[in-house]
Amino acid sequence: MNSMTNESLTIKEAHEGLVKKEFSACELAKTHLEIIKKENKNIFAFLTITEDLALAQSKAVDELIAGGAYLPLLAGIPCAIKDNMMVDGVKCTSASKILENYVAPYDATVVKKLKDLGAVILGKTNMDEFAMGSSTENSAFGITHNPRDLERVPGGSSGGSAAAVAANQTVYALGSDTGGSIRQPAFCCGVVGLKPTYGAVSRYGLMAYASSLDQIGPLAKTVEDARIVFNAISGRDPLDSTSCEIESTQDYSNKKFTIGVPREYFIEGIDPQIEKIIRGKISQYESLGHKIEEISLPHTEYALACYYIVATSEASANLARFDGIRYGYSAKKAKNLLEIYLQSRGEGFGAEVRRRIMLGTYVLSAGYYDAYYLRAQKVRALIKQDFDEAFQRVDAIFTPTSPSLAFKIGEKTQDPLQMYLSDIFTVSVNLAGIPAISIPCGKIGELPVGLQVIAKPFEEAKIFAIAKDLEE
Repeated sequence: MNSMTNESLTIKEAHEGLVKKEFSACELAKTHLEIIKKENKNIFAFLTITEDLALAQSKAVDELIAGGAYLPLLAGIPCAIKDNMMVDGVKCTSASKILENYVAPYDATVVKKLKDLGAVILGKTNMDEFAMGSSTENSAFGITHNPRDLERVPGGSSGGSAAAVAANQTVYALGSDTGGSIRQPAFCCGVVGLKPTYGAVSRYGLMAYASSLDQIGPLAKTVEDARIVFNAISGRDPLDSTSCEIESTQDYSNKKFTIGVPREYFIEGIDPQIEKIIRGKISQYESLGHKIEEISLPHTEYALACYYIVATSEASANLARFDGIRYGYSAKKAKNLLEIYLQSRGEGFGAEVRRRIMLGTYVLSAGYYDAYYLRAQKVRALIKQDFDEAFQRVDAIFTPTSPSLAFKIGEKTQDPLQMYLSDIFTVSVNLAGIPAISIPCGKIGELPVGLQVIAKPFEEAKIFAIAKDLEE
C-alpha cells in the first residue's frame, strides 16, 4: 500500500485514492489505527479506540466501491469524535470519573450524519472534563500532549481531537466550542478549527456544558476539509429546536473584501512574536488587493468576565443531572439520598468542574442573580452589538486566536485565572453566536501560530473563502 506511506492525506486525497482503488478503506483505517496504537501512550489523544467499529464501517465502504456504487466524499475516511458526543454502543465519558463506564445508548445527530455518509470512526478523543478548560489537563484519565512538542499542552477543551489530527492519527475530527475549545487547540496544534454559527449544527447528543454557547465543529488539516465536514454536519434537526437550515449558495471567488482589525485584540500581554506574525499575514492579505481597516470592539475587555458568569451559570444547571441516581458514578458508602448526591458529585467531578459549578451556583443564588447573571446578559448584548456595528463596515474580522503559544504542561495548573486568559480572544464569538475559524499562519520555533477569521451569522461560506486565500 505504497501511496499510504503518506498518512497526511486530506479528505479529498483520501477520497481520490479510494475511488482510483490505490488502497482500500480497510487499509486506510488500519494505517491510522496502527499510528494511534503506536503513539497513543505518548500523545494520549484517544480515550477509546473503536477498532471493530472502524473495520466494520470500512469493510462496508469497500463493498460499495466493489459494487461500483456512488461514493460520498466522506465515505471510508477515518475520523475521531470528541468524547462528549454520543456514538451508539461506545463509551462516552466527557473525560469525567462520574461517567467512567457510561455507554451511549444512541448516536448524536452529527455522528448519525457522518455514519450515513459512510464515515469510519476510529475512536473517542480526550478532552478537558465536561469541556471545562483550555489545556486538556483537566481530563480524569490523563493529559493529552501536543504532537508538535510533547512537553506542551495541545490546548483545550478539544485537545485530543486537535492532537489526533496534527499527529496524522485521523484525517479529521469533531470538537465542541463553548468559549474557544475548537479554535484554541487548533492554534496550539497547528490545524484548522471552525466554530460554526450558534444553531448551524445540531447539539442533539452533545453533553451540555453551557447550552447558549456550545457548538460542534470540525478540526481538520486544511480549510477545504473543514468546509467538507461542516457541510456534512450542519443544518436543521427536529431534535434540536435551536438548529437552523443554512442557505449558502453565494460564490465568493475573486471577491475583494474589507477586513476589520480590532485594536482591542492587540493589547499588552500578547506575545510580541505572535503579533508580528499575525500583522505580517494581514499585510500579505492586503497585498492581494483586499482592504484592511482598523476597527473597535469596545466591550471586548468585559468579554472574559461575562463569559465566565454565563458559562458557569449554565453549567451549574446542566450538570445537576449527574446526581449519582440516574446514571453514572454513585457513591457506595452514602447513608441517605442527600449523602448520595453530595458524595457522588464530590468524588465524581474533578477540581475544575467543581470550581465552575460552585461559581455558577453562587452567581445564580438569591441576592446575587441581578448583580452578576443579569448584568452579564446585558454585557453580552453589548458585545453582540459591537460585532453587528462592525459588520456594517467590514466583511470579516481578523484577530490572533490566542495571546500566547502552547504552554508547558503543568505551567498554569496552579493559577486558574492565568489559564482563563488563554480564551481572551475567542469567548466574544461564542457570546455573540457568530462563526469563526482558526487557521495556522506561521511558527515560532516548532510551535504553531493561528489567525482567527470572524464573520456574520451563517456566513461560513465567506469564512472558508477568506481562510482559503490566507492558507494559500
